[in-house]
Amino acid sequence: MPKIGPWELVIILVIVIAIFGAGKLAGLGGALGKGVKEFREAVKPEESASEATKEDKKLDTPTEPKSDGDTAA
Repeated sequence: MPKIGPWELVIILVIVIAIFGAGKLAGLGGALGKGVKEFREAVKPEESASEATKEDKKLDTPTEPKSDGDTAA
């Protein structure tokens, strides 16, 4: 099996950029990173997942208190 060296990787990268463009390539990288992150969260043990859910609920709570007297009718 042939080994892929640094020059081969550079050539492959140039070809990929020529096909997809630099903007699309950045978007593909971001989507790939997001997918990997979601996959890692999905395969975490159950205990860690429940802790993550608690963290999400803390973040979902509103930070500004609601005022009772300023409601519009």
